[in-house]
Amino acid sequence: MAENQAKQILEQQVLTVAKAVEDKLNEEIEALDRLDLDDIEVLRERRRQQLKKMAERRSKWISLGHGEYSEIAEKEFFAAVKASDRVVCHFYRENWPCKVMDKHLNILAKQHLEARFLKIHAEKSPFLTEKLRITVLPTLALVKDAKVEDYVVGFDELGGTDEFSTEELEERLAKSQVIFFEGEASSHPINPSTTKRSVRQSETSNLSDSD
Repeated sequence: MAENQAKQILEQQVLTVAKAVEDKLNEEIEALDRLDLDDIEVLRERRRQQLKKMAERRSKWISLGHGEYSEIAEKEFFAAVKASDRVVCHFYRENWPCKVMDKHLNILAKQHLEARFLKIHAEKSPFLTEKLRITVLPTLALVKDAKVEDYVVGFDELGGTDEFSTEELEERLAKSQVIFFEGEASSHPINPSTTKRSVRQSETSNLSDSD
């Protein structure tokens, strides 16, 4: 039942986006009535190709597991970040702060097909947590092009409380450009140079919970 409901929500999201794109396309075509017929046909063909590419891209995302918030094992991490250009990976343990993060990521995964949303049990993944220097849980590793570009550690950047909104987390992820966002965050990306870390780097650390 839950799986069918999730699929229905995902299908509805895709249809909503497609409808919005189609409506915008129709508006633009209507505004071009004053142009020569040849010019209009060129623009129409260009738009058709753009829509085709968008549909193909979304189909590929869905085939890779985008649109769902899923758990993977440590050994699956490297293949996952190589397959998808953008990945949000939640390193968690069974505690309340991590369950709060789960709730928000589950929502965002359905809204942002452009990124894959994953979770990994940190205590069952000592090799990976050491490589990525995961020391506080929850931690989100924000991966672009197979490199960890940024981290969201605990709730410090989300108001220091577990009562932050999904929109606040969405804006934070958009600042690192791991998701697309129409709000102000998308036009003010942070500089990730101080936090960028290759998934091949390594340093030992001990795990602790976020307060």
